[in-house]
Amino acid sequence: MKKIIYLLAVVLLSGCSNWLDVNTNPNTPSDVPVNLVLPSAEASVAVTVGGNMFNYGGFFAQYWGQAPEANQYNAIDEYDIKNVFFDDDYQELYAGALVDLKSVRDKAKENGDWGDYFAATVLRAYTFQVIADLTDKTPYSEALGGSELANPKYDDGQAIYEGVISELNNAMDSLTANSTVTDNDMIFGGSLQQWIGFANAMKLKLYMRESYATDAHKADVQKLISDNNFFTGDVTFDNFSDAPNKQNPWYATNISSDGLGTVNNIATYNIVTYLKANNDPRLPVLYQKAPNPDDYAGNMPGYKSRSGAKNNDFSRPIVDPTQPVYMYTQSELQLFIAEAELRYNNDDAAAKAAYEKAIDANLALHGLSTPGSDLYGTGQPYAWNSSATSEQKLKTIMMQKWVCLCMVNHIEAWSEIRRTHYPELSPAEGKDIADDPTLYTPGDMIDPVVNVLGKGQLIKRLPFSERAIIRNTNAPEQVGVTTKVWWDKK
Repeated sequence: MKKIIYLLAVVLLSGCSNWLDVNTNPNTPSDVPVNLVLPSAEASVAVTVGGNMFNYGGFFAQYWGQAPEANQYNAIDEYDIKNVFFDDDYQELYAGALVDLKSVRDKAKENGDWGDYFAATVLRAYTFQVIADLTDKTPYSEALGGSELANPKYDDGQAIYEGVISELNNAMDSLTANSTVTDNDMIFGGSLQQWIGFANAMKLKLYMRESYATDAHKADVQKLISDNNFFTGDVTFDNFSDAPNKQNPWYATNISSDGLGTVNNIATYNIVTYLKANNDPRLPVLYQKAPNPDDYAGNMPGYKSRSGAKNNDFSRPIVDPTQPVYMYTQSELQLFIAEAELRYNNDDAAAKAAYEKAIDANLALHGLSTPGSDLYGTGQPYAWNSSATSEQKLKTIMMQKWVCLCMVNHIEAWSEIRRTHYPELSPAEGKDIADDPTLYTPGDMIDPVVNVLGKGQLIKRLPFSERAIIRNTNAPEQVGVTTKVWWDKK
């Protein structure tokens, strides 16, 4: 049945791209039942987060760069971000996912179907969180209002956070003992308990992401951790097969012979040197060896024109055609818990335990049998240091999060780098590091050798969708991509 639903979701998803006016609510078929519309929304979110966002998030988190003998992503690698950059993703998430989710919520509410209403609300919160984290402001309170609200206001990111948290709480309060989620659900297979765990994990992420801007939810974080009612395993869209039009979206575009065909993305010097320096067993499952040196090798970000460099000089990322789209992983959740235990509960032992659980979970995600203690045990490269300062412990957590999100969820990795400023930016320039590696601390971010934004400038946000703001009389002016989003206060 899931394969049938997946095909239907693809059909519905492909139709989303034909809705050009994303500031209005397109008329969706009124006779399509909730159990078919929900998987369409799930597919829409997954294809966006696991496709285009996964790609540019990988550049911004410096997991990969542009290969020297190709040109597809030169602009991204060199931070030459135009105002139209976010157009397609914005359109897909609003005219596709959010329209479908509105339809589910409206129909479910009318029918007293509070389980499907709840699942749609959680996915809606996730979608708005992703958009708000990228652009800081976006239509929320007046979004999807149809022709009566054809020019919705752009809400501030903090208002969006508070709004979706309220939605999550209200939807959870509406659940009854008889509430169920359709078994056509492509994320949890109809498990209401898992959706509840996802909702609680979403609230934890929202609270922690805003934690340097406001401490208003400290007690809420402490209660979430005390209750410990989170999802088990990982939150994934895992419905791909190795066949045309059914593959992982990033693989289909960037590796498949039907797409660009393995010519563009290569490992960065940052991630390869960090994993090698720590003898990390995840390196071989994240990257291939470079053919020429028969070793793992990465290039400097923004340095595709390095003299004499060839594609085969550098490692390639490993993404399989059937790899799930990871929306929220157990390792990411445990690292949020570790940070909260450290900062809000001042509980070193609990922070250490969650940190180690995160490494165990990430090893399991990659199918590795390596004992986690080989990485975090006494004397091992990622050992927890209880004698370190709180800031040093935070850095330990965040460097592990950078590794755990590699080839998993790149857009969340980039948000966490912007929020905590870990990994730190190297004081040495990339071209100098290439000549003298002793100038570099493994794992540091590297100012792209060619950086359109100027020396030392990193991307802090995406531009508003140009296609959307030129149609909306209430849209704000474009803001430069070096301007921080609201929660970036550290």
